[in-house]
Amino acid sequence: MSAKRSGIKFPIRIMLLALPLLLPAACSSPGAGTVDTQPPSVSVDGRDQVPKPEPQPQPGPVQPPEALYMGKITAVRLADPQKGWVGGSGWIARPDDGGKHWTGQYQGAGIVNQLFALNDREAWATLADKVDSQGPLRLIRTENGGQTWADAGTVPNAGFLHFVSKTEAYSADTRTMDGGHTWTKLAVPGGIKGDPYFREGGIGWAVTQSQNEIQVQRTNDEGRSWQTIGKMAGVVPATDAQIRSAGKDDVWIELIGGTGMTQTSYSLFHSSDGGKQWQTVIANSTAGGGPAPGLPADQAQGKTNTGSRPGPLYVASPAVAFMGGQCPACDKPNTIGWTKDGGKTWTNGKQALTGYGPSLLAMADADHGWWITTDHTDPSVMYTTSDGGQSWTKAYTFDEPEQDK
Repeated sequence: MSAKRSGIKFPIRIMLLALPLLLPAACSSPGAGTVDTQPPSVSVDGRDQVPKPEPQPQPGPVQPPEALYMGKITAVRLADPQKGWVGGSGWIARPDDGGKHWTGQYQGAGIVNQLFALNDREAWATLADKVDSQGPLRLIRTENGGQTWADAGTVPNAGFLHFVSKTEAYSADTRTMDGGHTWTKLAVPGGIKGDPYFREGGIGWAVTQSQNEIQVQRTNDEGRSWQTIGKMAGVVPATDAQIRSAGKDDVWIELIGGTGMTQTSYSLFHSSDGGKQWQTVIANSTAGGGPAPGLPADQAQGKTNTGSRPGPLYVASPAVAFMGGQCPACDKPNTIGWTKDGGKTWTNGKQALTGYGPSLLAMADADHGWWITTDHTDPSVMYTTSDGGQSWTKAYTFDEPEQDK
């Protein structure tokens, strides 16, 4: 299928392109576009990290063409309700008006695996060589809202990347304190399901399992010791887990159960006091996937999210979380639900959207967010909400996707 062109204009930086030709080699200095030739080291206790050599000058970022093809979306991140970034196979673009008009910012090798932003000027992207890459991933960053992007290092895995400052970030069981040039491996407990989640201050969470009992564990010393803070005895084991946090004592645990007939069972739990008390937010048992994990048989069908399998989870605050649902057998597969009281109640939105690929979700706060649906043959579409998910308005239709490889 031929791809349409969106006609998005890039600034022409003739002077930047000509500058390396005018300066003598002796005046070269590291800057935007420099690449650290030493691969990042990974250590258990931080003592065996290889000292990072001085970066060598490399050619500046390749200037994109005047028009950018924006096909299937693979990552999204908001800076505020109007500004954010989306990325796909070899490109990143940004709007400053809620998605009506876009500026292409980056074009190069790699599929954008994740985007993360501290604000509307500082953001990072990971680039993979293939869709299902587990790492290491190339890391690029911008400090000027995306006007220029430069290499920042490498991320050793495909875990959930989140920066807490310009230099400190976490991805699964690894941490960087120098913006991504070097990474330290943090210890995790045995029997872990899914990735752990670490944050600043040495705090981390992990889900472990022994037979059908699922445990939530916490560390306060960067993984050197772990304590069980929650036990969930269910009739079925968890096959995977996802953890998110919006504060040092806030933790959301999504447990994935069985899968069958395009259906997947799953549960969502929340604690806002470091694990002393737990709220069952949703429990989705399905005919094909079986009972929701982490719950007794008589409680495995509680508050439910629409859809026969889970979509994206986005935690906006200790009180607010949104979660998509998907129904592959439905004409409009994508739905969304939310809680705004820490999980005591759950609301299912009334809208259902088209698109049989993965959907992507980013929320700026409890009321404003972007919801992007994708498809294997039809264009990705971006919808926005300003009323907390009650209604979603189509903001932009992207280019037709290239055939999935």
